[in-house]
Amino acid sequence: MLRQSLMITAALSLTACAGTGALTSPPNLDAPAQFASQNASPGRYVETNWVAQFNDPQLTALIEEALNASPTILAAQADLARARAGARLAGADRLPSLNAGLEASRTDSDNGPATESYSLGVNASWEADIWQKVADQAKAGHFSAEAAAQDLAAARLSLAGAVAQSWFQVLEARQQTELALFDVETRQRQLDIVERRFARGVVRSSDVRTARSVLASSEASYAAQQRAEAATVRSLETLLGRYPSASLAHGGDLPSIGDAPSSLTPESLLARRPDILAAEARLRSAGYSAEAARKALYPSLTLKASLGNSDSEFGEIFSTSNLVNTIVGNIAAPIFNGGALRAQRDQALANAESAAIDYTRTALAAFQETENALFADQMLAERVAALETAHEEAAAAQELVERQYASGVAGIVELLDAQSRAISARSALINARQERASNRVALHIAMAGDFALGQALSGQEN
Repeated sequence: MLRQSLMITAALSLTACAGTGALTSPPNLDAPAQFASQNASPGRYVETNWVAQFNDPQLTALIEEALNASPTILAAQADLARARAGARLAGADRLPSLNAGLEASRTDSDNGPATESYSLGVNASWEADIWQKVADQAKAGHFSAEAAAQDLAAARLSLAGAVAQSWFQVLEARQQTELALFDVETRQRQLDIVERRFARGVVRSSDVRTARSVLASSEASYAAQQRAEAATVRSLETLLGRYPSASLAHGGDLPSIGDAPSSLTPESLLARRPDILAAEARLRSAGYSAEAARKALYPSLTLKASLGNSDSEFGEIFSTSNLVNTIVGNIAAPIFNGGALRAQRDQALANAESAAIDYTRTALAAFQETENALFADQMLAERVAALETAHEEAAAAQELVERQYASGVAGIVELLDAQSRAISARSALINARQERASNRVALHIAMAGDFALGQALSGQEN
């Protein structure tokens, strides 16, 4: 009878609709041969450690600290552990289930001695995966875990980039504060000169009041910049998992930025970006889940076996001569369940379609980020060069006007205007250098650049 049932099931399997390719393969994207913002021909992304290129040991230490302490990374690690456990659970039905039980009872009687009884039972069951439904569920769990692993990689890369950009903002804030203090000191010295000249009757009282007003404005700007610097430091401390006390030691200059790294093609980017790989893994997981839901409508073959014995003596329940053996084969097919299975199938198909759309959306966002970073890298290089020239000329003009004012050729308004132009040019240059450094980080993140930071990365990939 069992052999005949297997033959019937095998015949049914020949009529089953199969083919998971359409559900588990990512959609084809019409990507160009190279990024539109590239100046040169695309090449292999060769930067193996983008953090090291900034040549800043403190930045390296801060990124490693963040990777080891950030709640975001710890949460992603927990998600990965949960997904891997779920993958093991999804594949557990491929193996038989085995249960064993041992019972003992005692019955007291007023008319005679008490009686004891013992029973032993072992039950096994296994559903033959004829339609590969369980295999599809196992594959869905595997790709779900793979998506979680890529999410963790994406979180590490994103956090490293955020720390680097925040650090550059801290360096800029420090330099802007120093510049604001320099402006205050310059205005104070200028006021002292104006007051001495007024005491000798060389200048009018309006010059003194103008110089005092400009000094007060500079002092206000200095206070505002101190406040902005403290807020920037606190933001970085929060990324590091520290209490935001604005006590992080910081200083030094912004990094010098060289040529952009060799860029990828849009197609090769699809195989590098962890967020794209995570979206692809979710797509495959949803596809296999949809296949499993569809196959749940097919008949199932279940084999059950039991082994048991009972006796009044404990030792006799282990006697092989008294054991009762039962083996049952069962074929069942769903007939009516209120449409639950079909609804689950339709829901799983919709999830697969949604995952395919999410994959496309993620890929397009990655292309956009890379194009923006590539184009900005060129424009920011030009901006920095122009502002360097502007700062040099403004500084030279300030020196000239200061000499002219000392000789009585230029007035107080010309002097203060020249000083303001020099300060503004220097401030804009500092800001542009920070933006270029931060954009270079964004370019590395967009290209899924590699970086290595000791124990912060090694030992956590498995």
